Amino acid sequence: MVESVSITANEDILVDDDGKPKRTGTVWTATAHIITAVIGAGVLSLPWAMAQLGWIIGILSFLICSSVILYTSNLLTDCYRSPDSVTGQRNSTYMEAVKANLGGRMHLICGIVQYTNLTGATIGYTITTSISIVAIRKINCFHKKGVASDECRFSNNPYMIGLGIVEIFLSQIPHFHKISWLSIIASIMSFGYAFIGIGLSLATIIQGKGRSTYLIASKGQFTPDKIWNMLVALGNITVASSYCQIAIDIQDSLKSSTPENAVMKLANKIAIVTMTVIFLLCACSGYAAFGSDTPGSILMSSGFKEPFWLINIANVFIVIHLLGAYQVLCQPIYGVVETLAKQQWPSSTFIMEEFSMSIGKVKLNINLFRLVWRTVFVVVVTILAMAMPFFNEILALLGATAYWPLGIYFPVEMFIAKQKLKKRTFQWIGLQTLNAIFMLLAIAVACAAIHGLNESLRKYKPFMYKG
Repeated sequence: MVESVSITANEDILVDDDGKPKRTGTVWTATAHIITAVIGAGVLSLPWAMAQLGWIIGILSFLICSSVILYTSNLLTDCYRSPDSVTGQRNSTYMEAVKANLGGRMHLICGIVQYTNLTGATIGYTITTSISIVAIRKINCFHKKGVASDECRFSNNPYMIGLGIVEIFLSQIPHFHKISWLSIIASIMSFGYAFIGIGLSLATIIQGKGRSTYLIASKGQFTPDKIWNMLVALGNITVASSYCQIAIDIQDSLKSSTPENAVMKLANKIAIVTMTVIFLLCACSGYAAFGSDTPGSILMSSGFKEPFWLINIANVFIVIHLLGAYQVLCQPIYGVVETLAKQQWPSSTFIMEEFSMSIGKVKLNINLFRLVWRTVFVVVVTILAMAMPFFNEILALLGATAYWPLGIYFPVEMFIAKQKLKKRTFQWIGLQTLNAIFMLLAIAVACAAIHGLNESLRKYKPFMYKG
């Protein structure tokens, strides 16, 4: 039996200093959120990136990107409260932090870049999840009928629709404070499939089946296509290591018994060290196993095919991880729309009122606006994923254009404004040099992504893709 009872927003709820429900996040929940965001299925494409760059440039790229993102993430952490980093007023979103520290209309540019990137990532996750499910079917088919069988091609669309239905239910989790359990499960899954990929790569090397590798790039001359691939590889590494677009939202879930910036800096350090170790293990072992012929993903149908049962388990882990990562990326989008709606229509029952529902022993809080708007969002994302199976190339472009402003520019400029650094001082010059280098890298990677997108537009047809 289901009973519905209206409840008021502040009834029997402990609140923080800004009137919002008491935050309960810890360094471990923050670390889980970060790991869920960064150690995604993209980690399985890092061996390909290493193959394009070679040992020297590849390893240096991983170490430099990890160091830079740790530094700028810590700068961003101090912008959660303003003007003082410990006692100042909370900035619950990236846009609020930019507005409080830089003023003007910069926060609008930040919002457009951030939420476009996050929406794009959810479309990419929908596609990647369906590819993993299809990979399970293909590997089973290869095992029964042989790799050359023409029968082992399947439509991705039914699995995208199935994922959309699951995400509609998960989308009703109200906010970051309530999805810690989902992030913890997702982060465990990410370790699972990453270590399966690493283990299979190491087994190949130990058996003496590893391929030839190179210190710099791959075999042959530097052709235009090879240069494009090197730029895309650099883009894959930089984008894979960035989570600044959700960092403020994660920090906003932390309890304030210990200053949030101190807790978040520790979470940044734990997560990025973990991320770097996993990335290097996966990239290096995968490259050593496949050499110059490293596929785009070592666990999809173009990579390892045996033992097929272990590959299937890895792909199941990928699916479960992406279910959780999808929600982690969506929470900032959900939050900003619902906050704006409450500010615009504070007296609307449809928007403001929560209903308590009991289904057996399970108690749920339902908000009608949240139910309708989040369902519409998931449906639109699913349709776009089905229409554009080449969207991963678009995602590479979105990632390239978002990485520099969100991961480098805004954290640096907010730090300069907050610390009132004078122009042409040593620290100011160093920060602006960092800004300029990564801006040029972002432009180069964006050009490479546009080149790849142009190739994909000639190859794919909307709603007709089969893996």
